[in-house]
Amino acid sequence: MSMRDYSITLSIVIALVLQIMPMPVIADLYRPDWVLLVLSYWALALPNRVNVGVAFFTGLILDILLGTSMGVHSFAMCLCIYILATNHKRLRNYSVWQQSIIIGVIAALNNLLIFWVQHLLTDIYFLFDYLWPVASSMVIWPWLFWLLRKIRRHLRLN
Repeated sequence: MSMRDYSITLSIVIALVLQIMPMPVIADLYRPDWVLLVLSYWALALPNRVNVGVAFFTGLILDILLGTSMGVHSFAMCLCIYILATNHKRLRNYSVWQQSIIIGVIAALNNLLIFWVQHLLTDIYFLFDYLWPVASSMVIWPWLFWLLRKIRRHLRLN
């Protein structure tokens, strides 16, 4: 098996590592939603290979790694990736900067869904600090998009 066969899986694994990598408290507040960003790219680029099923299993792995209740991240990721995958033809025609705004809305939806489910399960309270990853995800999107697109074109993934 070649690297080409494992490139999507490897990018998701790298995103999972970046999501749980220890950081200083002040930097951790602004950590982008790496897993959501990588899944979003692949759902827009190759919706037949990365879809709601991949988002579900990746969300379960993220629940295990972060120690949250099982299914919290899976539910949020599945809904966000479903929205992106069903609209992938339209969203691909937008510029990277317009996509960045859409990714910000999707990241906000993801974070608010995670908060809502955790609030129902554990009675946590909303802080505006929960939305800082939305801003950092919007800023990171263009560079991550260009990097993953370069990898996809280099490996000729369809």
